[in-house]
Amino acid sequence: MGRITLQQAAQWCGGRINPKYKDVTFLGANNDTRKLQAGQLFVALKGVRDGHDFIPAALEKGAAAVLCTHADGDYPAIVVEDTRIALGDIARNERQRLGMKVVAVTGSVGKSTTKEMIATVLDGTYKVAKTPVNHNNDIGMPMAILAMPEDTQVAVLEMGMNHFREIAYLAGIGKPDIAVIINIGTMHIEHLGSQKGILQAKMEICEGMSESGLLVLNGDDNYLWNQEIVTNIPSIYFGINNANASVFGNGVEEEDGLLRFHTQTAEKAFSVKLPLNGMHYVSDALAAITVALKMGVQPEAIQERLAAFENMEGRQSIFEAKGFTIINDSYNAGPESMAAALNVLGNKPGRRIAVLGDMLELGINAQAEHYKVGRIAAEKADLLFAFGPTSDRMLNGALTGGMAGSARAFTDRERLVQILKLTARPGDVLLFKGSRGMRMELILEAFLQD
Repeated sequence: MGRITLQQAAQWCGGRINPKYKDVTFLGANNDTRKLQAGQLFVALKGVRDGHDFIPAALEKGAAAVLCTHADGDYPAIVVEDTRIALGDIARNERQRLGMKVVAVTGSVGKSTTKEMIATVLDGTYKVAKTPVNHNNDIGMPMAILAMPEDTQVAVLEMGMNHFREIAYLAGIGKPDIAVIINIGTMHIEHLGSQKGILQAKMEICEGMSESGLLVLNGDDNYLWNQEIVTNIPSIYFGINNANASVFGNGVEEEDGLLRFHTQTAEKAFSVKLPLNGMHYVSDALAAITVALKMGVQPEAIQERLAAFENMEGRQSIFEAKGFTIINDSYNAGPESMAAALNVLGNKPGRRIAVLGDMLELGINAQAEHYKVGRIAAEKADLLFAFGPTSDRMLNGALTGGMAGSARAFTDRERLVQILKLTARPGDVLLFKGSRGMRMELILEAFLQD
């Protein structure tokens, strides 16, 4: 993270400054005064609350300067027409100044885990920085870039979206050298119309790449296979089911909380051990392996790093608490990841309880997808606690699947927790999962409280 002068930042984003503050410098940026650190640039965004109302608080906390549309006082400020766009412009130029190689990751399911795996396997060979949790949008990703150390060699950037042109905007800032698309699912289909629309939105990542870049694609995904036909950017494929993939995983075994598989390329073959449950993580690992091999990381280093991999909190964290086995997969959910999580639950010994929240942004598909999840829960779980406005459809699916008397739907969080505490008994395995907006971690926390 290099010090940037107000004069430099103003030039990068076309802003105006008071000349007497041109040599003021800042380290990083933040739009939340609760998390703001002294010396950072405070970004006054207009949302539900107008960030300009918090400028006095930001200055009091030690903000070096302010990025704003109007400065009502004498303090270091960069005045611009749009603070969001200006933040992106500053981050784009800082990315170019640092000169690091950028690996971008997008997809419908598993972006964060794949980003973490890529950063893990590259670390040690390179000085790696990555986007932290919740920093995959047009605000978080630029702030993550501005927080990266001066000596960063590789930046691993997660890029999320729920509308067209959002990935194009992020790719224009990050300028990926390698772009990874892990799958095309149904998350955010409400805004994008169809899986073909989701594919179109994800492929916008190519717009920020040079012709010397590389696309790393999931060869098992029918929407991604043969995408090199429609882009002039070279592509390489990984896969488990597609033997034509350049990086092929086979011999997958799952036992004692570990995944084991073999990786085969034209030049190399080696085994991998991964401390995770669920076959879906093999694809994430293969994406990371593909990137690592293309960047010259040796197989021995890949094996060592993946064997010690730790996923982010809220993404299938499995632990024992108060006599229960807890599967905390509460961070987010869509139809594909919900099915994968239920499959993990179904392989656990003991009485299995699925505590599932609504899946958001499914549009006209919401009713059908929640019904399908209910049917899957009937196969994989002994009890279902469904939560949210669409929980009745999940309940109907479970009842149709034969779960009569073992499934309930709730719209009141406290009531769900109350009944769950009365129902669960030591030795049970409980899965907590739902879309980010359902805050399933609150249900987990309340359940574990005395």
